[in-house]
Amino acid sequence: MVKAIAQMRRTVRGLAVLLLAAASLPSAQAQTAPSPPVKIDDDGTVHVPAMAVPVSSMLSPEAKQYLTDHLKAMQDPVQVQQNNGVPVFMEPYLAEAKAMFAYTLTERRIAGVRVFDYAPKAGIAKRNARRVLINLHGGGFMGCFPACAELESIPVATLGEIRVVSVDYRQGPEHKFPAASEDVAQVYRELLKTYPAANIGIYGCSAGGMLTGMATAWFQKHGLPRPGAVGILCAGLTTSANGFGGDADYMTAAVGEARPAPQWPPNGDAPWTALPYFAGSDPTDPLVAPGSSDEVLRQFPPTLIITGTRGFELSSAVNTHSRMVALGVDADLHVWEGLFHGFFYKPDMPESRQAYDVILKFFDRNLGQ
Repeated sequence: MVKAIAQMRRTVRGLAVLLLAAASLPSAQAQTAPSPPVKIDDDGTVHVPAMAVPVSSMLSPEAKQYLTDHLKAMQDPVQVQQNNGVPVFMEPYLAEAKAMFAYTLTERRIAGVRVFDYAPKAGIAKRNARRVLINLHGGGFMGCFPACAELESIPVATLGEIRVVSVDYRQGPEHKFPAASEDVAQVYRELLKTYPAANIGIYGCSAGGMLTGMATAWFQKHGLPRPGAVGILCAGLTTSANGFGGDADYMTAAVGEARPAPQWPPNGDAPWTALPYFAGSDPTDPLVAPGSSDEVLRQFPPTLIITGTRGFELSSAVNTHSRMVALGVDADLHVWEGLFHGFFYKPDMPESRQAYDVILKFFDRNLGQ
């Protein structure tokens, strides 16, 4: 009995010590490593203190290294320079694509517009004999042809066993809106002589994703039949001075592209967009920003939207999808965790293969036979 009482006293003393230690821990931590407070303005603006954001644990090992390499490349002026339409940082991705996929490329003109015409070397699948995809490459309406065209078209053409026509549309600063939409419409009109509209799909990444939506609106305006399906990749159908608009303009700049968030509040004298191609155009014109018109969006064909949680287009992509769904459009949204704008340009990464699979299944499901 005496031993039991002694043991009980020792246990109580031990618990008391633990409780005192636990009670004093937050205080000690607060004294040695105070956390900067998050400040909230009356208008809801949030001031976030400096923080470290690690690579997402949900990415494949290949994607983790790819993200790191991308962020470092974006801070190297040499890497972002273009040599004959090929950004330096994309050169190894192009080499990968050309080594991995067996394809044929024919440079030609369709209705006077230069195109790169891709087909799988093994031949087009029987189910796709009467189908074609039109690719509209990325590059901010200021280049990246042929690099972006190749990286968006070669995997799709070969893995999907389908013809892909990539349009070398007119860009800024030499050309202004609506030059690119006119070029796409010219190619589309010519292909309509061979393919039913329901069998034609259009897709593109970044500027090409924007242009896919703009061209679809242009077809409506000019009485052309709507295509069978479209893919708005690495893009949305809204725009802003800093990207595509919404929270992503501020939340993904550093973690996705290694650049500081834009100034807030914005300069009241700043133009609505930094892209020379849109100089003098109206951001409320649905031929420029189709997301500004429910009437235009309501008439879209089945639409695929692809983005990443670090993509500066994320907010616009999500907003475009939600608007389309509300308007009764058959729209699919796919968001890749931890990845950035145009992430699938690196073809030997598992997440890129996942994206190609989503793209091909979407068009196979929605294009006419």
